[in-house]
Amino acid sequence: MRGLIFCCLVALTTCQSVRYEFRLNSKKTYEYRYEGLANFGLGIPNLAESGAKLICKVKIVGVSAQTFLLQISDLAFEEFNGFAGKDSFIAAPKLSQRISAQLVKPFMFDFAGGHVGNIHASAEVSDTVVNIIRGILSFFHITVKTTQRFYELEEAGIHGMCQSNYAIEENKETRDMTITQVVDVTNCREKAERYRGMATAVFDDISKKRGDSIVTTMRYVYSIKPTVEGGLISRAHGLEQQHFSPFNVKGGSFKMKATKEIVLLDVRDTPSAVTFGPLTNRGNIIYKFAKAGAHIPIVMQNLEDAVSKAVELIKHLAQVNNFQIDSETTEDVMKLYQLLRLVPYEGLEVMWKQFAANDEHRRWFLDTIVELNDARILKFLQMRFQDGDITASEAFQTLLVAFNHLDAIPELVEMAKMFLNLTYSRANILVWHTVALSYGSLVYKHCAYYTPCPVSVVQPLLDFAMDSLKNNNEQDMVLALKALGNAGHTGSIKTIMRFLPGVSANPVELPPRVLSAAVQSLRLISARDPHSVQDITMSLYLQKDLPAELRMLAFMILFDTKPPMALVSTVTAHLLEEKDLHVVSFAYSYLRSMARSRTPDNQFLSTACNVAVKILAPKFGRLTYRFSKAMRLDWFNDDLLLGTASEFFMLRNATEIIPTEIMMKGKLYFIGRILQLVEMGIRADGINDIFGSIMSEFKGDFSDFQAIYHQLHNLETRAGDKPLLHFYSRTSGQEWFFADINREFIRNIINAVGPSAGKDNPIWTVIENLQKGISWHRTKSFLIFETRYFVATTLGLPLEISKYYHSLSGITVNAKATINPPLTDRLGQLLTSEILLETDGFVGCTKDIWLSYGINTELFQSGVEFKSKIPYSIPWKLSGKVNIREKKFELDIPLSKKEVDLITVSSNVYAVSRNTEAPNLPKMTPMMPRAIDSNDEIVRKDPTVVQSENEEMQKPNNWHPRTKMCTEINIYGAVFCFESELRRAYYHEEYPLYYFLGYTNVALKAVPVQPNKAVDKIRFEVTAGPSQYPTSTQELLETLGRLSKESSLRMQLSSDSESSETELNLSSPDMVFNSTPVAIFNIRALAVSGNSKPEGYETVVYYTPKTNLKNTQLIVSQMGDNTNWKMCMDTVLDGRTEAKADLRWGAECQSFEMSLRANTARLPGSKPTLRAKVHWTRIPETMTEFFRGIKTYIPGMAFLLGFNQQYERNPMQEVSASVVVASADSIDVRFQIPEYTVYRQSIPVPLPRNSLQEFEYSTRNTTM
Repeated sequence: MRGLIFCCLVALTTCQSVRYEFRLNSKKTYEYRYEGLANFGLGIPNLAESGAKLICKVKIVGVSAQTFLLQISDLAFEEFNGFAGKDSFIAAPKLSQRISAQLVKPFMFDFAGGHVGNIHASAEVSDTVVNIIRGILSFFHITVKTTQRFYELEEAGIHGMCQSNYAIEENKETRDMTITQVVDVTNCREKAERYRGMATAVFDDISKKRGDSIVTTMRYVYSIKPTVEGGLISRAHGLEQQHFSPFNVKGGSFKMKATKEIVLLDVRDTPSAVTFGPLTNRGNIIYKFAKAGAHIPIVMQNLEDAVSKAVELIKHLAQVNNFQIDSETTEDVMKLYQLLRLVPYEGLEVMWKQFAANDEHRRWFLDTIVELNDARILKFLQMRFQDGDITASEAFQTLLVAFNHLDAIPELVEMAKMFLNLTYSRANILVWHTVALSYGSLVYKHCAYYTPCPVSVVQPLLDFAMDSLKNNNEQDMVLALKALGNAGHTGSIKTIMRFLPGVSANPVELPPRVLSAAVQSLRLISARDPHSVQDITMSLYLQKDLPAELRMLAFMILFDTKPPMALVSTVTAHLLEEKDLHVVSFAYSYLRSMARSRTPDNQFLSTACNVAVKILAPKFGRLTYRFSKAMRLDWFNDDLLLGTASEFFMLRNATEIIPTEIMMKGKLYFIGRILQLVEMGIRADGINDIFGSIMSEFKGDFSDFQAIYHQLHNLETRAGDKPLLHFYSRTSGQEWFFADINREFIRNIINAVGPSAGKDNPIWTVIENLQKGISWHRTKSFLIFETRYFVATTLGLPLEISKYYHSLSGITVNAKATINPPLTDRLGQLLTSEILLETDGFVGCTKDIWLSYGINTELFQSGVEFKSKIPYSIPWKLSGKVNIREKKFELDIPLSKKEVDLITVSSNVYAVSRNTEAPNLPKMTPMMPRAIDSNDEIVRKDPTVVQSENEEMQKPNNWHPRTKMCTEINIYGAVFCFESELRRAYYHEEYPLYYFLGYTNVALKAVPVQPNKAVDKIRFEVTAGPSQYPTSTQELLETLGRLSKESSLRMQLSSDSESSETELNLSSPDMVFNSTPVAIFNIRALAVSGNSKPEGYETVVYYTPKTNLKNTQLIVSQMGDNTNWKMCMDTVLDGRTEAKADLRWGAECQSFEMSLRANTARLPGSKPTLRAKVHWTRIPETMTEFFRGIKTYIPGMAFLLGFNQQYERNPMQEVSASVVVASADSIDVRFQIPEYTVYRQSIPVPLPRNSLQEFEYSTRNTTM
């Protein structure tokens, strides 16, 4: 009995001494084998992939109870670039040595309770290497609870502060414990991620709920052996999988698979204390981002001696792009950006002194240093402003881009304030506007990343606004409010309210454009403090004594806040009592457009607006378009997570004919963000003052121009300095430019181009320079956007998704003019001189788009890359001759002997590997192999056939279409050709991503061909005014008149259904056909060669003026030997009631024939009707086939549009349509084709006031 008790006690003691909680013994040394691997591709066989692998031994040595030392040895780095199953990883020994040189240094980390604390490393160890250590140590960061089989908790890890789910399973035989940890890396409270370049792209939560472009999963599996000291990790495996798509990941995606594994090799006692040098604290286990500004993911180069390399690269780029754009050098521009981001400030000053005297180098330097993104560019611009050694134009361009691409951290925002106080900033109005607006934009970006945003950043603009109000300076008030609008800072609301009537404690009477700027300055605040903006704008909207346009602007901003249903209902109730029809029309049209919105951000608002429209429609649904209007068109596709929206606003009031304000906006919706692309607006207060009184007297002829010129000429006699027009433009929601056109500007233009202008005129100087010969060249490099998203991976390597859009534009112009007789004292002599202008040059642009997805460090890059290049170019060499007195213009274009690519679109997707030890030898394998270059037809699978997963994955659909089409006219010695080639391989036809992946090349070319006879040049001739025509043409016109007369009779008798209403009226056609036509103008396009007879085409337009009749004939003739092809068109417009057109073409206009008739009719007892009819006698077979194809779509389109269809026999070779005014607010529409009729009745149309009466009057005596 005693023995049994003793055995039980021993067993119990043994069980209690074995522990599973993960611990490290400070007196032992642990040695593991570590392997980490990242792979990028589509995860589909036979498509290229890239990858990187790091293998090493890890030794952990105890220093103290809670401090351990980590040492790395036997490190090897390998790269993969190719096709799985065919290619293998390749060792990179040089890069291995470079990484090992840092990893062999000791790393110390704190460790307690199974969690890694702070990490310490030598100061010279890079952040990238420390992060690799974090990836290794993350295996030793685990929470083990032996009392629960499943538990979840929030804990810090390499991905940030994230939720972890643990599941524990124990092996009864070996007593080993298997722990599975799943980390929710998508919804971390504090995630290790960073955005750059997306501050102005508003985040859209609702869009994210419809789908996502990135989905990531993270799983760890641990095998833990129990020991007396605690649990010991014998093996651990980590798997992180990420799916990324530029669209919705449900429609196909790129895939990142990151795996890592450690295997225990040995545990032994530590023989002696370890020694190491000084170490610095590098933070905890959470990933720390290194400065990645210079590490552009799409290029890699040797970055030593950055200044010298940048200087040589600028010189090279300026040289190769001097006369045309070299599209192959655009990647060199990206390398230049990378080098400049490493140049210290002193180096920038050295480069400036070297380039300042050379215009071309100077422009390249100023255009590219704007991408420095940090304090260096601010300091450099400060010195230029203080020294005054750049022009106002250079200052405008450089500062605008530099501020908008600046990293909006607190230190740089504070530094940027100084530009508001520099003397040079205020010396030029364009520069001053740019400084104020750009600073406001910088504040907006700063507040997008720093919340709460301190008022101190916007304080200079608040002070500027209050000073302008105190001094009653209208221009400064407008500028200050626009800058505050760009800033979108909630702390500026009280200041803005000081400018608004009815909401300010001390109201001040201000000009309309100041009030407009004040209301619009709330546009970006509406997203950050919607409730405050709702209170202000609702108050403005309800003040019926305010100008209508101000109330409508307030209504716009109110709905930018996405008001709830209750607030929309309140607005609707007030609209029912509204008396101002402009406010009613604007609000109703806005609500109706918003009710149809399909974009995610308006998901709830559109429902509220739909209810409001149903309430308002009976009372306001028929308002005409002469009132203020708002229109919105949008679409959104859930599969693409992509959409667009266009908005148009026209603000008017009851006292002015011309709209007070017109605005247009465009938005782009993509992967959960909203980007305001372009917005433009114009105010026309001054134009209404000048032309409003005479517009009602316009007659629609030349006298209108005389009246306008008279008003402009008398501007000096009109009092006031109100701007005639006010323009503004915004990009990404940020206003970057505005300008006023005032009376002085108009006077200067009139004086400059007036016939009496003399030698002191700037136009005179331009003409003198042209006579001497000019040569002008400009090149502009512009990084339109650089958006980068960084996120940590389990390997401790940064995953980056980047988009780059770069434009390189250039123009070269050489010109020389000859004027005979030459000018002596005034510009008006040009009207009696012959002007010859000879010019040659080039205009072109290359746009590059890169999308990169992969690992990007200063040591290596591995991932996939989409590259698209769109070069277009238009070279020219021509001479033009103008004789205004004789109304002649002549243009000669020498024939080019070279093939010219006018525009090309090319793109491809690559698996990419680069490393810093061989930066000039990147591995870029097209993701799709060229093995499918055979001329196979399109291969499609039957979706109903069930196949095994393996069979389906191994047999993709290959698609390789090629197209080449050229124009058939070769008499000019050149033709235009369209060529295209696509190469695709996809596995699910419904996945949109696969349609974009693969090789694409589309080109439009001008190709020289062998003409019918030798051609030296192409000549265009235009002669205006009366001219004589040959006897053959006279005979043709007579024949045309006779045939048109017969056609008119035939068409009027063709329809039995209308015979009872027919009343032939041939007196008017007789009057036309018996009259003599006069040539209005003559156009020739000729191929000219020496003394040979030119070939080409001639177009002559004849006009026969008669009382209440307008008759025009157009004749197009082919010129050359043995040619008789002509096209003849005869049109007759009889007042406002009838229009006729007869078209014939072929040999002497006799081969083919078509006719068109349109009439307005109002017979006794019937309703006003507009009828149109197309009749053909003979047409080419190609046209017949084309019309047959269109006819097949008519029933379906008619059904979608709510039309009815009726099968009946209608006149053959004829199509007719009629529109009947059924009531004051509806029409009936009817279309007839030979086989059937489609019709719809009572289509609601808001007809203008009195339009029905006017229509009845104009058709009172018309018969058909």
